[in-house]
Amino acid sequence: MDKMIVIMIIGMALVTYIPRMLPLVVFNSVKLPPFLQGVLKNVPFAILGALIIPGIFTINDDIWFGIIGAATAFIVAYLGANVIMVVLSAIVALSLYSFFF
Repeated sequence: MDKMIVIMIIGMALVTYIPRMLPLVVFNSVKLPPFLQGVLKNVPFAILGALIIPGIFTINDDIWFGIIGAATAFIVAYLGANVIMVVLSAIVALSLYSFFF
């Protein structure tokens, strides 16, 4: 492999690793206010909603597929599950729907 390609790969690794590592190191001892902790705790659900909602309205084949998936995700998120459980529950619900219908 060319020496320049190896240098580029190492450079890209550093560019992606440093922004992920710095907040962990810098803010390790900083205690965030409870309000900010609550806001940051809900960011994954907001991002998940921003990714899923447009997909619900653009389904061409079966509109119930989007409605059932969204309803399942909203209910499980409302009950307080983490993001992984929300996604997995929607996948299971839609798998069952596609299997039986």
